[in-house]
Amino acid sequence: MGIKEEVYYNGGPHRGDLILNILLAFTIVALPLTAASIVRALWLRYRITDRRISVTSGWMGRDRVDVVYSQVAKVVTVPRGLGIWGDMVVTLKDGSRIEMRALPKFRDIYSYISSKLSADAREASGAIGK
Repeated sequence: MGIKEEVYYNGGPHRGDLILNILLAFTIVALPLTAASIVRALWLRYRITDRRISVTSGWMGRDRVDVVYSQVAKVVTVPRGLGIWGDMVVTLKDGSRIEMRALPKFRDIYSYISSKLSADAREASGAIGK
């Protein structure tokens, strides 16, 4: 029997990202951004638990990345949509990165993830995203 994980957040990108990009599609120039936001809305899912960060993505949600907090070296956030949602980049100790785009409640999720990190990773992340 596996160890039970407490789920903090389980869901997809913020709906505002999709709505904004659909509105921008009328400019024609933003069509690639609109297509990307539709794909994100359909197949991108985030799961933040007390043990790990999981991102399911790719065509029809076939790719999955799981990261335990001990692997995280730094977390950086960037507000989007007037600060209603945001992007988060999790840098791992091996130098690879996981990007989480259009994350709802990104400030709360950042605080939660920061509380699970080592002191060095918290220091490297700084106050960005607060």
